[in-house]
Formats: sequence, C-alpha cells, structure tokens
Amino acid sequence: MGGMPLNDMPWWRWRANVRSALHMLSDPVFHQECWLPGLPGYGDVTDAVYRLVEDTWLDNWSAEKYLGTVFRDTQEAALVDVAVLRVLRIMHQVGADAPVAAYLQHHGWPEAVRAAREAHVRLATADGDNPDVRPTSLDELTATVAAV
Repeated sequence: MGGMPLNDMPWWRWRANVRSALHMLSDPVFHQECWLPGLPGYGDVTDAVYRLVEDTWLDNWSAEKYLGTVFRDTQEAALVDVAVLRVLRIMHQVGADAPVAAYLQHHGWPEAVRAAREAHVRLATADGDNPDVRPTSLDELTATVAAV
C-alpha cells in the first residue's frame, strides 16, 4: 500500500484493514502458497474475514454507510458489499473455525474470490497501488497502520 497515501480518507485505518482482507481473499496463488500450508504471518481465511468486518460491521450493514470515510464512491461500496456477502455465506456454511481447505473446496469459493478481486482492484487502483502485487503480511499491515 505505497501509492496514494491511505490517510487521505478520514477512516483510513479501517480502509487499510478492508483492503488487506480483500487482497488476501482475492489471490488464489496466495491461498495455495500461504494460507493452505499455514505460512506464519498471514493469518487465515477467518482472520481476513475478521479484518473485513471488524470495525466496519459490514456483516450488519452496507458499505454505503461509509461513503466518504472508508470508501470513495458507490462503486467501491457496492463491490465490497458483494464480496462481503459471498465470503460470509461460505463462512456460515463451513464454519468460522474450518480449515483453509474447507473454504478453498467450497463450490462458491471461486465466485467469492472473483468478487473480492473486483473490490480489491477498485480500491487499490483508487489508492494509486498496483493490485497485482503479493499481499503483505499482517506485520507489514500493522506497521503501515501504526506509522501514519
């Protein structure tokens, strides 16, 4: 997250968490190389979902509630809403404590990944970042959020 400063949005720390979660959820190579083998420093699907909804409560209401504070426009909000709904549906079906493989094998996972990718690309591009770089570790996310 090194392009446009994240702190140009009033609740930029929330945006950083949402972006991190969407980035991880949207990258199938990352799932295979980091989440599936349990690589330290990247959490798992449940951690990503928690970052996606923890401060924003996007599991309870629409991202449109955060227009101008976390999300720049209605398109960002709409894409995030779709991603949240798809990922949460799977989480409720497989269970929050399910192993990563249960998510990856779920019939709806490819669609959830696609929705997360669309939201991730939109947010990353709006922030001046390359959406195709590998997701950063949770330590890097913490350092980014703490540094500003």
